[in-house]
Amino acid sequence: MSEFLTFNKSKAYIEESSQHLAGGVNSTFRTGMQPNALSFTSGEGAYLTDLDGNKLIDYYLGMGPMILGYNPTSIKQAIQKGIEEGIFFGAQNKHELIAAQMINKLVPSSELVRFCTSGSEAVQASLRLARAATKKNLIIKFEGHYHGWFDNVLWSNKPSLQHAGRRDNPNLVAWTEGQDVHSGDSIVVLPWNDIDLLKKRLSKNDIAAVIMEPAMCNSGGISPKANYLKKTKEACKLHNALLIFDETITGFRFAPGGAQEYYGILPDITILAKAIANGFPVAAITGNKKLMSLLTQGKVVHGGTYNSQFLSMIATVKTLENYSKYNFHYELNNKTIFLKDGIEKVLFDEKITSILSSFPGFMFCGFGTNKQPIEYRDLLNLNNEMYSSFCLEMIKRGVRTLERGAWFISIEHSQDILEETIEIAKHAIVALKTK
Repeated sequence: MSEFLTFNKSKAYIEESSQHLAGGVNSTFRTGMQPNALSFTSGEGAYLTDLDGNKLIDYYLGMGPMILGYNPTSIKQAIQKGIEEGIFFGAQNKHELIAAQMINKLVPSSELVRFCTSGSEAVQASLRLARAATKKNLIIKFEGHYHGWFDNVLWSNKPSLQHAGRRDNPNLVAWTEGQDVHSGDSIVVLPWNDIDLLKKRLSKNDIAAVIMEPAMCNSGGISPKANYLKKTKEACKLHNALLIFDETITGFRFAPGGAQEYYGILPDITILAKAIANGFPVAAITGNKKLMSLLTQGKVVHGGTYNSQFLSMIATVKTLENYSKYNFHYELNNKTIFLKDGIEKVLFDEKITSILSSFPGFMFCGFGTNKQPIEYRDLLNLNNEMYSSFCLEMIKRGVRTLERGAWFISIEHSQDILEETIEIAKHAIVALKTK
């Protein structure tokens, strides 16, 4: 028997499925992983079991949603009961009302909710709403921030320094072939965390909204500078632009009310997804009654056949119930800090130049620099090839980590699991150094 785990059955599955599925997968973001894309048969708690029978400690958490862990009993039982009543109505149901009431209670800026099925869709609805409210067209987004895969926002997500251009006047850089070259005509890109550049651009009074991750999690794990969010909101208000927080990752993870509660800054529009329903396809946009009334008056069209789907709303309610528990986020944060401190010590002891940062339920790790980043361009100094090799050494030993440096932690990652992860990281780093 090999010393390390093997993934031959998953590899064979991907090869077979490639004859019927494009690339053998159903998302570009599931490709390019080492040793190959995996196929899973079950999940429980903090573990996933793949086709080869490997039981892996998982820090992907479905790219973030599985904050309660895999297959939580409360959701499973509620869905089993709910499926006896129906699957889909294409109309209203009692669970959507309960879910909306819970969101309005938890999220500080939320007075009215509109459900969607994905974060990408919610972003589009929020931009339309902002343009309708301000009667302006241009949107400011930031380098390295991700707001879904639609053409009009897929700009300057991962530009090289060569293509990014001047920092004070960045180029719009498309991410993909086939992207509508005119879809960026209404987008202005700036570096994040620079309030002076933002104020200067807002002063032209032609911006409908500023959209951002309130903490930069899709690229790195970067905190806003002190008072950056506060000053951004003030500048938006001064120039009649709306502030949109894309809390697809931070929502319900940083705090019961998300990053806006964590930092004490309330946006005009909030985008929620991922941890809203622990793996079910649910997203939402929220805001105050005056703004959201544009949706109710028929002035702003928003549709979606599967919005507030019956079973998904049941999962939403059962997921949100956890965030009202007194110690939920305290416990989640303690787990995250323990893991960060442990990995940080391993890297320090082994003299690996690295950066680590953490928020409740989220950690970022990168190799090749010890300078904490404050914006996307600082991340271009990282040794991504080395970190990718580290991830390969980790998964060979039973721990699945994202190669872009993000670690998602669930409430099911126990002390024993975290300690095992740290010990495996030590062996992985030693193996990496000997190559």
